Amino acid sequence: MAIPQNFIQELIARADVVEIVGRYVQLKKTGANYSGLCPFHSEKSPSFTVSPTKQFFHCFGCGKSGNAIGFLIDYAGMNFPEAVKDLAGQYGMQVPEEDISPAERARQAEQKQKQATLGDVLEKAGAAYRKHLRESPRAIAYFKSRGVSGEIARQFGLGYAPEGWRSLASVFPQYDDPLLAESGLVIVNEEDDKRYDRFRDRVMFPIRNVKGECIGFGGRVLGDEKPKYLNSPETPIFSKGRELYGLWEARNALREAGYVLVTEGYMDVIGLAQLGFPNAVATLGTACTTEHVHKLFRFTDSVVFSFDGDAAGRRAARKALDGALPYATDVRTVKFLFLPPEHDPDSYIREHGTEAFARFVRQAVPLSEFLQEAAAEGCDLGTVEGRSRMVSNAGPLWRQLPEGALKRQILGAIADRAQLGEHDLLELWGVAVPGQKAPRRERRKPGDSPYKQRAYGAGPRHAIKPKTIAMAEHIALAALRNSEAWELLTNDDHHVLCELQSPHGDLFSWIDTRFHEHGAEPWAVLQLGIEGQPFAELAGRLVALDDMQPSGRAYEVEEISEAALRRAITEIQIDALEGQISQVLKLPASDPSRQERMYELSRRQFALLKAQKTGTKA
Repeated sequence: MAIPQNFIQELIARADVVEIVGRYVQLKKTGANYSGLCPFHSEKSPSFTVSPTKQFFHCFGCGKSGNAIGFLIDYAGMNFPEAVKDLAGQYGMQVPEEDISPAERARQAEQKQKQATLGDVLEKAGAAYRKHLRESPRAIAYFKSRGVSGEIARQFGLGYAPEGWRSLASVFPQYDDPLLAESGLVIVNEEDDKRYDRFRDRVMFPIRNVKGECIGFGGRVLGDEKPKYLNSPETPIFSKGRELYGLWEARNALREAGYVLVTEGYMDVIGLAQLGFPNAVATLGTACTTEHVHKLFRFTDSVVFSFDGDAAGRRAARKALDGALPYATDVRTVKFLFLPPEHDPDSYIREHGTEAFARFVRQAVPLSEFLQEAAAEGCDLGTVEGRSRMVSNAGPLWRQLPEGALKRQILGAIADRAQLGEHDLLELWGVAVPGQKAPRRERRKPGDSPYKQRAYGAGPRHAIKPKTIAMAEHIALAALRNSEAWELLTNDDHHVLCELQSPHGDLFSWIDTRFHEHGAEPWAVLQLGIEGQPFAELAGRLVALDDMQPSGRAYEVEEISEAALRRAITEIQIDALEGQISQVLKLPASDPSRQERMYELSRRQFALLKAQKTGTKA
């Protein structure tokens, strides 16, 4: 779905940038403008100015500037559609939702209301947990034994869930409310429908999203019982694969420190904040994902992953490497810190001091070196066989890197270790070498592509109407995100798309060929092969648009579902069919094929129009 530019302009005109910024920054009236300490860098005297007449903010110290939407993107770490939706909600405006059925619109509205209600339930539970902490000497003693101050406890909203099985019944009189189970606070036994609190006799850590809203909890036992840590389950507002503990609390410290320290647990974050490293966050009992890394790079250009030095820590670091590779550009830094096996960050700082830990962070292993270490693990580089295995391991890792100087230098480093030339490596990995033809990979998926042998720009072409362009680009974006989306369409759909005018038809022909030769691939891999193609600019523009940054007339917002793909392809097929009907109508009435052809096209048109109404395949 796209957000029309006129809506964005109306939203900016209605929003008061002074009000929006003033919620996060203490502003003081200075003449016609307002001023305050810049939230984007550390300063002692105000250089941050907000203009109510221009509806603009600007810092004369660090150069940050923009409107209300830009402030939410830069300060709260939102992407463009999140900022637009958040701002629109504050002013009672509904973001236009074109090209969806009334039923789908109603479903989305219901889901949005449910998310808000679940958030209210969790906030209420969090307040109760904080109150219980103040009344529990045992829980307070636990936090004190870990060196947690009252100030840090307040900052992170720490609490305590009492021992009782139904303590939340005193907080929520309607204990059988389905929202309590859906939010993860209450567990329902399906056999006898009995209910009880999920968190019992645990110190509690509220998990907040980038807007500071409570979306879940983590709980730790006070002793050595199992499981030591317990998280909220996946809910409509909480996903462990996307959220990071402490990111909301650390957002300002990240800008001041210049990097984020990614740790493995709640107490690591709390302990580091207590000991002078408030720029720490933690994954939520799961491996670091690409979504985690993408979110972190909204706040900083430098990420340091901190892991234990044992085998489990190395495995976690290996997974973090996979998550970081697609975002390791030339202007970003990714490092890996391995503590001695007997230490976590908290214990290391207490034993060796803050400066020793800071030095440890500065000496962390760069991504370029860890990538090579990961590829060489278990390989005897003193033998031909070991080096060959290392090359095989390194290829998939290297391919995930974005194009740039870093990628080229890592290629050279791997080539040196393998005792091969760079061109030899690229040839072995199936990557095109300038001036040479890349070896053809064996197909990973059965079937044949009718466009595999056709030169781009050749063959029959269907004219593209403006509406068709929008629909085609909708589909192209889905396939570029991950070409697995191509399999959701039928062979007839592929024909229609590949026969669109250049460059759109050429792009789809390339995607079709690529999919049948290599199987499903993410954009990080597709980007390697698309360079130099005549439609590379189109593909780059679509993916850049997907990054949710202001870039013109409209912005993509929601994930592209199979139903949305089906609606888009149906629109394109209807337009293509209308063009064919126009051509047939130009045939002489005496042509015996005219009537038969018109009958066939009309039948097909009726089926498509029916499918358009029902949302099914024609």
